[in-house]
Amino acid sequence: MLSSAFVFVLLVAAVGAPFLAPSSPFKTNIVDRLQSPSRNHLFGTDAVGRDVFSRVLYGARISISIAAAVIGLAGSFGMLVGAIAGFRRGVIDTVLMRVTDIFFAFPSLLLAMAINAALGASLPNAIIAVTIVWWPSYARLMRGQVLALRQELYVEAAQALGASNFRILWRHITPNAILPLVVKVTNDVGFTILTVAGLSFIGLGVQPPTPEWGAMVADGRTFMLDYWWYATFPGLAIALTVLSFAFLGDSLQEVLDPRLRSP
Repeated sequence: MLSSAFVFVLLVAAVGAPFLAPSSPFKTNIVDRLQSPSRNHLFGTDAVGRDVFSRVLYGARISISIAAAVIGLAGSFGMLVGAIAGFRRGVIDTVLMRVTDIFFAFPSLLLAMAINAALGASLPNAIIAVTIVWWPSYARLMRGQVLALRQELYVEAAQALGASNFRILWRHITPNAILPLVVKVTNDVGFTILTVAGLSFIGLGVQPPTPEWGAMVADGRTFMLDYWWYATFPGLAIALTVLSFAFLGDSLQEVLDPRLRSP
């Protein structure tokens, strides 16, 4: 319940950032630089006098948009590959799964860093890099679901009635395979935000002055000892978002799978 409440607040902040933010996230004021949290600046100000609270709110909008783009692209492509591999099997399955194994052979963050560095430091390239890293897990999960469901009686009944392979796969198998993917999507929202924040932290993702949480933590890390609020609040936003989506995903898994419910 707490995770759901935080996710709801996060979505409200992302949608309503232009109305909730007390000032523009790009407005500088050198006179007010590095001010501690106060009534005028709830989260303090940064090195050039920008309101940290406003930047955190706009950072929520950017982070949620990035996560939606990555999961939408990676999930769609991964589900397509996994569904085809699991349904067709044989040579097609072997080739597609060996390709996914190549991606699994590398640590995901390091691979995303390498791709992002090769493409160039920018937000679109960060989305492309994380999408390339993320799709194999959806393909593997979808393949397993299709392999299990293609043996069900309703699939055999559809085959006996003369249904085409396309209709069987997308009308009968895919809707029944989607629930575990919903749980994975919920978990991956937080981890996608964390991955992109990591890329921005090392200078490969979102570039200043865009108010992205990872880039804000990177800007504030050199001021941590004297001006703790600079990096603390965007860092807390990342941590709470990842934890909330992870707990929400676990709760959804318990709801969707009765075997995991507590007695």
